[in-house]
Amino acid sequence: MRVLCKYDRFDSSANGWTTSSPGPDISPLFDVDERAGRTGGGALKIAADCSAAAIGCWKKRVDGLLPGHAYRITACYQATGIAHEPQSISLRLDWRDDKGQRPRQPDNAVAAARDGLWRKIDYTTLAPDRAQSVTIELELRWAPGGVVWWDEIELAELDAAPRRPVRIATVFHRPRNTASPADSVSQFCRLLDEAAPNADLVCLPEGITVIGTGQTYAQVAEPLPGPTTQTLGQLARKCRTNIVAGLYERAGHIVYNTSVLIDRTGQLIGTYRKTHLPQEEVEAGIAPGDCFPVFQTDVAKVGMIICWDVQFPEPARNLARNGAEIIALPIWGGSDVLARARAIENHIVLVSATYDMRSFIVDPTGKVLAEATKDQPLALASVDLAQPLYQPWLGDMKHRTWKESRPDLR
Repeated sequence: MRVLCKYDRFDSSANGWTTSSPGPDISPLFDVDERAGRTGGGALKIAADCSAAAIGCWKKRVDGLLPGHAYRITACYQATGIAHEPQSISLRLDWRDDKGQRPRQPDNAVAAARDGLWRKIDYTTLAPDRAQSVTIELELRWAPGGVVWWDEIELAELDAAPRRPVRIATVFHRPRNTASPADSVSQFCRLLDEAAPNADLVCLPEGITVIGTGQTYAQVAEPLPGPTTQTLGQLARKCRTNIVAGLYERAGHIVYNTSVLIDRTGQLIGTYRKTHLPQEEVEAGIAPGDCFPVFQTDVAKVGMIICWDVQFPEPARNLARNGAEIIALPIWGGSDVLARARAIENHIVLVSATYDMRSFIVDPTGKVLAEATKDQPLALASVDLAQPLYQPWLGDMKHRTWKESRPDLR
């Protein structure tokens, strides 16, 4: 790793950093706050006045870049008085060729993890073709009365581009005339056991405890953890894989249509209760969930939606906004076009498992990577979660989308 730019203590000259704004009338105030850094040193400060249009950045140019090489930028910031930080605070990398032209649009590093009182941005990207330099831009925009401090900024060239390959599997199978919920579940278990998919994540369909039994949702509903998660846990341990499956959960007198996430050790690490219910489920006594949780597995951050949820953009959008990299969709049947659209509009990987639709794995461009069918009931695909999603004239859409979306508007 070769460090190209590193500053964690600033002096009164800001060590070569300069300021910029689209116009003097909307420029925020810039200062070097000599005692505001994470370790008591200096920090680069931007303070907006009462204007909703205030926008400006600290910036520094770094030369000597190599096209196609991987670069990692890290920086910490602390902010006050800012309602929507992802919208108002950003770190950009503005690439330039030897003629000063942009070989592609700037990268927006918007994901920031909490690190004590500060937030830390950690972003890796590939320098575009013809890139000779990059300008680091630390920006505050559209935050009346807001203040942000920047510290511990480092740009480094990596020895190799990072990769995060994940193997995802789905099934297409419909149990019929089974004796019990356990019998239906056992059919899926046998399928996975016999096929040995060697996957990091397997998605099973919706309602695996009711399909084929002829029973009602209430009759098959069970507490969580329960007998089905115990069975799936044994399978997960045996196959060394994470498993997503849909079943019916009983919480006291309430029944939910729930998706569960079992990790490789067989532990239940996540549940999602279907939030968007069709009238048929409402009439059958199913209650709705009320949140969109995302769960960290050993390979990726996983979110889940169930069947009718895919009809609406909000469930997948909220999961992606909450950090999901893969969305698992246990579904009875529905629109494969909408499933692909949810992957495209949120720039995530989606895996569906179904009885009456397509069981497939879709990449962030909507391309179907693999599909399970009646003749081949198990499908496996490998995806690289570190792969950027560049679009001509727009840049990396995985990050630009979240920078320019407006969740603050209702």
